[in-house]
Amino acid sequence: MSYAEVNGLRLWYEVHGTGRPLVLLHGGYGAVEMFAPVLPALAGRRRVIGVDLQGHGRTADVDRPLRYESMADDVAALIRHLGLGETDVLGYSLGGGVALRVAIQHPDLVRRLVVVSAPCRRQGWYPEVLAAMDTQDERTGERMRGTPPHELYARVAPRPQDWPALWVKTGELLRREYDWSAEAAALALPTLLVFADADSIPVGHVAEFFGLLGGGHRDAGWDGTDRPTSRLAVLPGLTHYDIVTSPALPAAVIPFLTTQVREPA
Repeated sequence: MSYAEVNGLRLWYEVHGTGRPLVLLHGGYGAVEMFAPVLPALAGRRRVIGVDLQGHGRTADVDRPLRYESMADDVAALIRHLGLGETDVLGYSLGGGVALRVAIQHPDLVRRLVVVSAPCRRQGWYPEVLAAMDTQDERTGERMRGTPPHELYARVAPRPQDWPALWVKTGELLRREYDWSAEAAALALPTLLVFADADSIPVGHVAEFFGLLGGGHRDAGWDGTDRPTSRLAVLPGLTHYDIVTSPALPAAVIPFLTTQVREPA
């Protein structure tokens, strides 16, 4: 457990297990602890590097806005700082957006990508979820005091008084339009998409995202030779909010990380 000085940021990371590296990127208002229920299963097969993103957990904020692109650069700088080489990257929700941007911006650093409960464009969220994102500000953060995310932040953050500022910056990030469809379609690495069957992202967008990665266009053939490089897992009985703690998540992820996948042409 340590800090890495990257891009003017003291980025917190912690390492668990041994083997090929797997970077974990948490969701909004969270920290590495989001993965605590599934960490033993993942660390049993991988050298897991959990990261607290800018302004989250033990990583203090700096004087720059929160952006998926800059946080992706931070993660890439950490991978280089640690000398990890080609690395597997898994991100959940906000961290899923960051993970996707790492693969887009730094494809030489990512061996396999896992995006959990995150769309490839902002309009991929349900309208009511977008409406909730539009309201996230300092007042919302104040109302969230005493909740488990706030209790964790108060316990581990270098400056616990920055909690309202995190909501201001995150709200501004979440209200920004983006569409990474073309960049996602151009990815040339094995990618696994994981969603809950009652996620905050409609199944129509799940199918669209999977299609951009080459999935769902044809029958794989009796011997599977026409199977796409991309993979899709829709986990039953889960939502956007509990998928990250379910044992079904590592059960879907580990085979993808450890099984030979035909490389894209």
